[in-house]
Amino acid sequence: MKETIIETHGLSKSFGSIHALQNVNLSVPKNSIFGFLGPNGAGKTTLIKLLLGLSKPTSGSGTIFGRDMVKDSVEIRKNIGYLAQHPSYYNHMTAREVLRFKAGLYHLAEAENLIDESLLLVDLEDKADRPIKKYSGGEMQRLGIAQAYVSRPELLILDEPAASLDPMGRRDVLEIMDALKQHSTVFYSTHILDDVQKVSDGVAILNHGKLVAQGPIENFLNGGSETRYTVKLKKDPRLAIQLLSRQPWISTVELKLGSPSVLDISISDDAAAEENLLKLLVNETDNILTDFRRTEFELEDVFMKMVEAEY
Repeated sequence: MKETIIETHGLSKSFGSIHALQNVNLSVPKNSIFGFLGPNGAGKTTLIKLLLGLSKPTSGSGTIFGRDMVKDSVEIRKNIGYLAQHPSYYNHMTAREVLRFKAGLYHLAEAENLIDESLLLVDLEDKADRPIKKYSGGEMQRLGIAQAYVSRPELLILDEPAASLDPMGRRDVLEIMDALKQHSTVFYSTHILDDVQKVSDGVAILNHGKLVAQGPIENFLNGGSETRYTVKLKKDPRLAIQLLSRQPWISTVELKLGSPSVLDISISDDAAAEENLLKLLVNETDNILTDFRRTEFELEDVFMKMVEAEY
């Protein structure tokens, strides 16, 4: 079982009669990129504040690095790097000066080497000594990641790290995050589902303060606990539907709407399907397959289905 870096148990936070978080049981594996999703008002910011020790839970508990997130908050924060959604700096400072200031707060040994490495990581070494007022939005965001990482924390918490960036800026940030997971766990909130699908190892979905789902990204993209196949046939599919419907390891067989030759097949036994499904279609039906594949879902579709089910 993979080691975890964040664990919460029944974590809840209320503000009077408003229940911002309700009974959240979260588990974040070490050295992973973990995407934290939810619509506006879902409770993402509240959870981040609890993890950072900026707020205390109303009930429940949690550990970070195996330490109590309330009792050991000060020690925990020494090993967390944080990037706010809208970072701001003194515009007259350079990137190197910003990182030098942050390194000074941690009294880092060999600070200048760490600063140089951080600038190289985010591709700002050539602009390190220019005033940051001349930086683009993407460069400012990369600087934000560098300042979060300069102390070499075990855990990076990034709040909407690619928000408001153009496609190239988002690509750069995602590549940096992918490189960082070799050294740190990256826990980040976002509303850009396409980015989550590209770079994340794990995902959690929060809605109305409740944890709707969590797990490895592949569980979401293959439909969760249910395996499905998409099959496209050249001829009339009725014989194939009759044959497949009789198999005990097939849950359902449906014709896709608007596509009379495309079948959507739900599987109850993965091993039986892997061994028999293709052979059955090729050998037992008088048809020609033009497409045969395990169905993958878009994260956006899964997200919307889960969130809408809560209303």
